[in-house]
Amino acid sequence: MTRFAKLFLTACGIASIIFPVQARYPCVPRDFDKGGTVCVCNSTYCDTIDPAERVTAGKYLVYSSSIDGLRLEKSEGNFSDSTLPSGVKYTIDRNRTYQKIFGFGTAFTDAAGINLLKLNSTDSQDKLLKAYFSSEGIELNFGRVPIGGCDFSTHTYSYDDVENDTNLSNFSLTMEDDTFKIPIIKRAQKFRGSSLKLLASAWSPPIWMKTNNDFSGFGFLHEEFYDAWAKYHIKFLDEYKKNGLKFWGLTTGNEPLNGIVPINRFNSLGWSPQGHREWIGNNLGPLLRNSEHNATKLLALDDQRFLLPWWLELVFQNEDAKSYIDGVGVHWYWDTLYPATALSRTHMRYPGKFILATEACVGDKPWDREKVMLGSWTRGEMYIKDIIEDLNHWVTGWIDWNFALNPTGGPNWANNFVDSAIIVDEEKQEFYKQPMFYALGHFSKFIHEGSKRVHLQRQKGPSALQTVAFLRPDQAMVVVVFNGALVV
Repeated sequence: MTRFAKLFLTACGIASIIFPVQARYPCVPRDFDKGGTVCVCNSTYCDTIDPAERVTAGKYLVYSSSIDGLRLEKSEGNFSDSTLPSGVKYTIDRNRTYQKIFGFGTAFTDAAGINLLKLNSTDSQDKLLKAYFSSEGIELNFGRVPIGGCDFSTHTYSYDDVENDTNLSNFSLTMEDDTFKIPIIKRAQKFRGSSLKLLASAWSPPIWMKTNNDFSGFGFLHEEFYDAWAKYHIKFLDEYKKNGLKFWGLTTGNEPLNGIVPINRFNSLGWSPQGHREWIGNNLGPLLRNSEHNATKLLALDDQRFLLPWWLELVFQNEDAKSYIDGVGVHWYWDTLYPATALSRTHMRYPGKFILATEACVGDKPWDREKVMLGSWTRGEMYIKDIIEDLNHWVTGWIDWNFALNPTGGPNWANNFVDSAIIVDEEKQEFYKQPMFYALGHFSKFIHEGSKRVHLQRQKGPSALQTVAFLRPDQAMVVVVFNGALVV
């Protein structure tokens, strides 16, 4: 007989509940009149999150965030039988499992590193990194790293600007790696207490490899440089390994569709699925698998989910490319227009290829007049709804974009400003943790690597509640609930 656990829950706002699963510093709120509040941190103070310690039988823990100012506020409750005629009732079947989770993370861009170092005090910098990676923060375990420059750099650059250097004898890391990426990643790992899962993505090759001789715009890779571009990726992995950093994964390139859009204004490389499959199958795949980085996961696409599953169907017509690819990376930017069923269709078609959400941010649309909206609860809701939806459709993890930006949403050489979960105010020497930060934390702090999604069925209560449940490796059960209504 299948055994079911029954949950009776009333929750307002966002709640993460962990079953059996230092004193907390509370949020110092500030209202910028954008529909919510931020938590203010500086060199002497920053709010922390209570650990989810194991509780005695019959009890549970709740972590709540709300538009009224709760931020992962911990409380404890007791299980009891209920005979109430109304309320909310969900049934968990822990024996009916789905995908296993890799984790949650953020991105180590040049801009993020620049903003971290704009905080003059090492104590302030440490508090920001601890907020993301330590046990007193939201415990992220993933870090996405651009290979060379991206739009969130102060200028365009590559690792080898010597024309026709197909052997890459002039390949070298830059000041940005030595200052804004490598040392900061190492500091983050120190606060986490273990290595991060690092994921590398390239935006553009050196311009001499491209058909348009430009970092941005409508441009493809010259076929004669297919092998050199593959070597470029391996060289990057080599150089970071020399600096003590090993990569868990590598994508086949950030947003290949961008290089096909003539109005694109930032670093990109255009690919058709047909061209991509030949490069992966004949160049990148074999080179990676025959290198010392052969255990590195290779992720295809790294672009919007509306390209699924048809992009993979075309790429996988090359059996070699299919064999080299471990999973698929998806971005969130048009998720509200294209249903998440595309993710499930992709999983059903290719169950051996995992799906990982590799980039998300708000304020990216041309019609977003305010790129940064300090304290916007609505933007926090956008994060939590998307993460729940993704996880309910076979996604194995979710990675945010820049870990810190300035109040204008930069720096960004292409003026492609956006919002961020943490905003650094250099003038005031403080940083602001936004609702987006805490929304991400409702997952990352409690759904540990190796957790499995379990079946969660609504028996009674409003359909407006959005939910997802996980069984952790330590047998703790985690349920995340979002209530967007005023009342339950």
